[in-house]
Amino acid sequence: MQNRIRSDPYRTTLVCIDSAQEGLLTGRVYHPYLPSGAEFNNLMQFLLIMEDLLDKLQFPQSFTAHRSFRMQPEPAPPLPSENEPHTGKIATFSVRVIFRQNASWQGSVTWLEEEKEENFRSVLELVLLMHSATSPEDTHNQTQTSA
Repeated sequence: MQNRIRSDPYRTTLVCIDSAQEGLLTGRVYHPYLPSGAEFNNLMQFLLIMEDLLDKLQFPQSFTAHRSFRMQPEPAPPLPSENEPHTGKIATFSVRVIFRQNASWQGSVTWLEEEKEENFRSVLELVLLMHSATSPEDTHNQTQTSA
């Protein structure tokens, strides 16, 4: 069953990081529901794009009900995807959200350039994994020694 989840393109989102200056990630998100991509200029925009996409897909369903004063739209049918591969200027990640429990996401992220895959248990862990791949190695060590 795990291989079936991994091979389904509708369960995988491609995240292209184009800039990572001072920890501020900017880039694009691609998915069959977003064939022309969606740009983000900061982490909050990235998280909102992803959460909106997961809500539209209704998979994985959220463990907790999303509360809003607005009616939730019905999911749109998928659009045909482009055949052109997308890559980030700094890094490219394949993100698979398998569960949405405890008001967060759980799944796996693959750093495509390095062919490294890690599981994440929360959105924070996902962000820290992406940050570790896009920032110089010395940044983490400097933070620990100055604290």
